[in-house]
Amino acid sequence: METLPLKGREIVVGVTGGIAAYKAVEVVRRLKKLGAGVHVVMTREATEFVTELTFREISGQQVAQDMWEKAPQYHVEHIALARLAELVLVVPATANILAKAAAGLADDLLSTTLLATKAQVYYAPAMNTGMWENPATQANLAVLRQRGARIIEPASGALACDATGKGRLPEPVAIAEEILSYFQKGQRLRGRKVLVTAGGTEEPLDPVRFLGNRSTGRMGYALAEAAARAGAEAVLVSGPTALADPVNVRVIRVRTALEMQRAVQAEADADAVIGAAAVADYRPAEVAEQKIKKNDGELTLRLVRNPDILAGLGAEKRRGQVLVGFAAETESIAEYARRKLEKKNLDFIVANDVSQADAGFGVPTNRVQIFYRDGRREQQPLMEKQALAGLILERVADCLADK
Repeated sequence: METLPLKGREIVVGVTGGIAAYKAVEVVRRLKKLGAGVHVVMTREATEFVTELTFREISGQQVAQDMWEKAPQYHVEHIALARLAELVLVVPATANILAKAAAGLADDLLSTTLLATKAQVYYAPAMNTGMWENPATQANLAVLRQRGARIIEPASGALACDATGKGRLPEPVAIAEEILSYFQKGQRLRGRKVLVTAGGTEEPLDPVRFLGNRSTGRMGYALAEAAARAGAEAVLVSGPTALADPVNVRVIRVRTALEMQRAVQAEADADAVIGAAAVADYRPAEVAEQKIKKNDGELTLRLVRNPDILAGLGAEKRRGQVLVGFAAETESIAEYARRKLEKKNLDFIVANDVSQADAGFGVPTNRVQIFYRDGRREQQPLMEKQALAGLILERVADCLADK
């Protein structure tokens, strides 16, 4: 019996109002034939080119069009579709939907779904050459790429407006193959266990105070989510954060560096460990049983060194295991990163300058350099932490494959 390569996959296909909308019918048919569950969302303009009935018959699913309609499958339709999707494909993607997505607008069912989903989003643009080449469109594409979206580049050729140039929707078979390739590559960590640490630690001074840092845990949580999407058994050891547990991730919550060390050691059989937590280097030598009262004099605290959790794993590194560290620095980034790479016996280290306003703690973006044991260095542009997490997990998969 033939195994369908996309069996069990849930794909949301957004169809917008371009002349190439008729090609989206063939894209849906091919994805359905590969075994995927395909859920079509049409904009009002798309229905001027192709009927809802056509997509309903091809997909075997009700077609979603209006946020305000009562639908039998969903309670809050745009949220349900956003959560259901493992991948969202917009085909054709007009200049208008690209602009709305880049601006974060949500004025219809498709744009609202795009804003709400955490799934990988693909855009297959199709438009007049002048619209494609317009600086506004190119700027919107750059924003979407920075946030982790993937763009299926339009082809060159004769367009519906009698012009010739770039802007033609690729053939449906090429689009379907692109989506198939994503899922086949996207499961590179199936059968692997990936352990991620995230957030800061809190080192108590007394019953109400602690020493901590500004880590929100966003990067580590994004890494755990990316590991789960890549098919891994994902385990997240998290310090205190305000973030919800990632989907399909086993979460172990801790407070102090010593608690995190014990939790990590208990899960150290992982194929890959990514140390994204901002673990406190020191803790108070004594913890007061009662709240410390202020007085007129100075307060002196004696601190003791916390264990270096990742260095401990590096000292007992198992054959074939991959260890990844983070270096959040404010100066001499390359020097400190390479020093930590060697000292902790890491496969690679992700370094960033946390003094920058748009990178590091408390913001959704990061700009990093990746240093490898063989001396290579990768400079990455500013990108959303979710997109960076996917890139890091790809590098982890590469390292595991090499070993």
